[in-house]
Amino acid sequence: MHVRTVDYHTAGEPFRIVLDGVPGIPGDSVAERRAIALGAGGTATAPRPSALDEVRQLLTREPRGHAGMYGGFLVPPDDDEAHLGVLFWHKDGYSTACGHGTIALGAWAVDSGLVAAPDDGVARVRIDVPSGRVTALVHRRGGRTTGVTFRNVPTVVTALKLAVDTPRGLVEVSVAHAGACYVSVPAAALGLAVEPAQLAELTAAGREIRAALAGSPAVEHPVDPLLSGVYGVILYDELPTVDGGLSQRNVTVFADGQIDRSPCGSGTSARLAVLAAEGRLAPGEELRHESLVGTVFGGRVLPGGDPFDGGVVTEVTGTAHRTGEHTFVLEAGDELGTGFLL
Repeated sequence: MHVRTVDYHTAGEPFRIVLDGVPGIPGDSVAERRAIALGAGGTATAPRPSALDEVRQLLTREPRGHAGMYGGFLVPPDDDEAHLGVLFWHKDGYSTACGHGTIALGAWAVDSGLVAAPDDGVARVRIDVPSGRVTALVHRRGGRTTGVTFRNVPTVVTALKLAVDTPRGLVEVSVAHAGACYVSVPAAALGLAVEPAQLAELTAAGREIRAALAGSPAVEHPVDPLLSGVYGVILYDELPTVDGGLSQRNVTVFADGQIDRSPCGSGTSARLAVLAAEGRLAPGEELRHESLVGTVFGGRVLPGGDPFDGGVVTEVTGTAHRTGEHTFVLEAGDELGTGFLL
């Protein structure tokens, strides 16, 4: 097996773009391809994963990857209006949305020449993902990419101040669907702070809240059941305002205890919609959203829309940088196969 990738990081979170070495993925849309990929991971009666899932495992497991790895398989878009499609993946499977990945893909599409861009100005990269069509607005100056703005699918808030019983006590959470379902909770409500020294406790709390909300009507998507179920739990701290604007620090615990090193792109969309629903953030006002490692996204809600009915459109701006180009090999006779997770 030979798999060729180009790797980026978006505000510290990795994104591995697979260029070559992936078997064909059947389906008439990106969402359908994800559904097929989800069913190809092996079962109790057929435990061997598909060739596609072996590639995912190879890239997310040691010694070629790690439990925090994230990436995407490039696939055809749903129609000619988009430039590309992508199946997002992580160590546990295939996600419906990924804001930091969209930012990285926008930078890669322009930097690789796939999408023409001006030396100075903005290039628009349209990307089909399982939750719909998103846009990466790639900012350029002097022939270089200086940042990317991720414009998400509409984000809908389905719960504010929802009481959840956890092993740490009763807490109130908010729920928003931003291409994936995110639950927000102040870290202080759990006796925690968003600090690296408390990462183990933050991770445990995120997993507990996710488990407590399994099957709750609040985490059901109002339109598409394939987008239902908690994907990420956002634990956040309030920070002092910056130039009069809101500022928060968060850690997003997603999938099965995976930690987003960035401020989380789709998760930032969820926070923006919740803040708008709470009356704390007006359209056009900026949220400074900081990660556990100190990197920052800027986010805003665009005018129009209703966070409770049909959703609001959000924009999240950050930077992505290339970290390497790789050809990963699985040699015949390698007793570790596609690797292992610790």
